[in-house]
Amino acid sequence: MLLHMAEMEGPVTSEALAGIMQTNPVVIRRTLAGLREQGLVTSVKGHGGGWRLCCDFDTVTLHDIYVALGEPAVFAMGNRTESPGCLVEKAVNAHMNDAFQQAEAVLMARLRDVTLADLSRDFHRGLQRRDHSHCSS
Repeated sequence: MLLHMAEMEGPVTSEALAGIMQTNPVVIRRTLAGLREQGLVTSVKGHGGGWRLCCDFDTVTLHDIYVALGEPAVFAMGNRTESPGCLVEKAVNAHMNDAFQQAEAVLMARLRDVTLADLSRDFHRGLQRRDHSHCSS
């Protein structure tokens, strides 16, 4: 959503973003509220208002956005029961918990390495390649 906002001139409404993201404007407003609390966006009131970026793409990482969104659960999978009586289930849970913790640590480290500027550059490179692929020689 932030990358879309960076490509638009002036404030953008939650309705316009909802159309781009193919979701409900309420979902957009809820997401933007979390981003505003972290200082990544600001809202502009009145006619011609909407949401505006107020962050430095060179310093904001995907981890910053993850935190701004309330650090949602990374994995939907989990143990069926936290304190099983079955020894087999206990053994499986212990190993699965370890695997999930390791995987989450790797993911969080990667999120800290990727900035919005990195994503924007990738987008623009892809856009340029796409534009050049339509050229005739």
